[in-house]
Amino acid sequence: MSNKAYVIGVDYGSDSVRSVIVDAADGQEIASSVYNYPRWQKGVYCNAAENQFRQHPLDYIEGLETTIKDCLSQAGADIAALVKGISVDTTGSTPVAVDATGHPLALRPEFKENPNAMFVLWKDHTSVDEAAEINEHATKFDTNYLKYVGGIYSSEWFWAKLLHVIRVDEQVNSALHSWVEHCDWIPFLLTGGTDVKQIKRSRCAAGHKALWAEEFDGLPPDEFFSSLDPLLTGITGKLFKDTYTSDVAAGTLSAEWADKLGLSTDVVVGVGAFDAHMGAVGGQIEPYYLSKVMGTSTCDMMVVPTADIEGKTVRGICGQVNGSVIPGMIGLEAGQSAFGDTYAWFKNLLSWPLNNLLANSKVIDEATAEKLKEEIADQIIPELSRQAALLPVESDSELAIDWFNGRRTPDANQLLTGTIAGLSLGSDAPRVFRALAEATCFGAKSIVDRFIEEGIPVKGIIGIGGVAKKSPFVMQMMADILGMPIRIHQFKHTCALGAAMFATVVAGIYTTTEEAMEAMGRGFDVEYTPNPDNTAVYADRYQQYKTLGADIAKQITDKEKTTVTA
Repeated sequence: MSNKAYVIGVDYGSDSVRSVIVDAADGQEIASSVYNYPRWQKGVYCNAAENQFRQHPLDYIEGLETTIKDCLSQAGADIAALVKGISVDTTGSTPVAVDATGHPLALRPEFKENPNAMFVLWKDHTSVDEAAEINEHATKFDTNYLKYVGGIYSSEWFWAKLLHVIRVDEQVNSALHSWVEHCDWIPFLLTGGTDVKQIKRSRCAAGHKALWAEEFDGLPPDEFFSSLDPLLTGITGKLFKDTYTSDVAAGTLSAEWADKLGLSTDVVVGVGAFDAHMGAVGGQIEPYYLSKVMGTSTCDMMVVPTADIEGKTVRGICGQVNGSVIPGMIGLEAGQSAFGDTYAWFKNLLSWPLNNLLANSKVIDEATAEKLKEEIADQIIPELSRQAALLPVESDSELAIDWFNGRRTPDANQLLTGTIAGLSLGSDAPRVFRALAEATCFGAKSIVDRFIEEGIPVKGIIGIGGVAKKSPFVMQMMADILGMPIRIHQFKHTCALGAAMFATVVAGIYTTTEEAMEAMGRGFDVEYTPNPDNTAVYADRYQQYKTLGADIAKQITDKEKTTVTA
């Protein structure tokens, strides 16, 4: 390239949004900024006991403006003037009810405190019953509408969440004009959209979560949904038929947002996608290498040449979609519903007595108590990891199952629960933490095994995300358990880098996604290789994990059958 150009990648995670400004020539980070969602941090629209997790659109809007302006301030006016494109990734499926103008209902005064009018975060499992109904309903049709989503529909996805919301909230149902993914709404917002019909829907989101498929010429027919529940009659006419890959422009920056951010209206905005899919691009994914985005959950991505998978569907994963990762290749998605969340749960469990005692302390003031809680909390996982790493790898130690937020893959089942077995009076915090870490790695192995069983080879692992960067203990354990090397991508905000790569394509700086990846890829800074001394023990432990998991799953299934019969 003869002229300097910069792009902005925006990555919406579960707890925060981060933006980066990147040099389009080589992927160098010029500036970055992270914004924690204030309403989400307070948990005011969530109920963990009921698996309800909702996010207010104002958290997203404020975070978008704050982080981009902060990045531009860091970079300076000269670089701001050379910004050519913006692309966005988000968690998903994280949909919201919108009106005819495409505005989320929660932005209207009458809905501003109504969780059902807000974004339903990916980890919200309030629609487990609806997901079960969709799975049973799909068996009644000659066409298998679940064939491209692994054969099982999940409560984490688009249709189950829509059906649940309109069933439980008549006011939202009456006002709802359409149902829109977070990754589709942000580009629509940035481009000043005012007509919901003009939203360019992400191929990634629609194919993996909303049952869109090229074979069906779009979504399943309206009769599929109206016969599921009359409340859904006519819904397909309010949604979409066409979808777009993320190398397509959604439009250009609106005058309002250009003025807010201090950018030009010539800045091109790309069609959005899910974080793991763009993260796989940022992490320089290769065919048959599994890209694991390891954060609160994991999203595991693979790309396969179209000719290699012709006529084949992979059972029990989160879908296979043409162009969902790299346009022109089939994107395969799997993942674990809880990964970092499992460690966070244990940390919170250990912190509870301290936090509550300090909160009621008459010895130290509130500010000192808060500072002390924060300092100790930051040290818990690193110290647990250090102590757990000193323990011998043994066949008969504590054993855990990682389904603390249900199971995403293989074979989605959000009714499953986590388990810790083999406890004794000698089971201290490091030993239990080690069992939890093993469980998350065993969950990762079950995904790799499923791909291999279905005829999709796995050549190696690419690790990205917070856990991959911060926890050598977990990464070495995973390499030992999988029996294959794990390369850790060196870029800190890899999903945002992937979004930036797509921004260069929609802005016309590069012709293809692969060209952008080659020019802007930042490489790998760590590689974990399996320790053969641990492999045999972990193989035995993995069989114990599968046996215990099967027993737990059977107990829960039998309980559900008994409840239904009663």
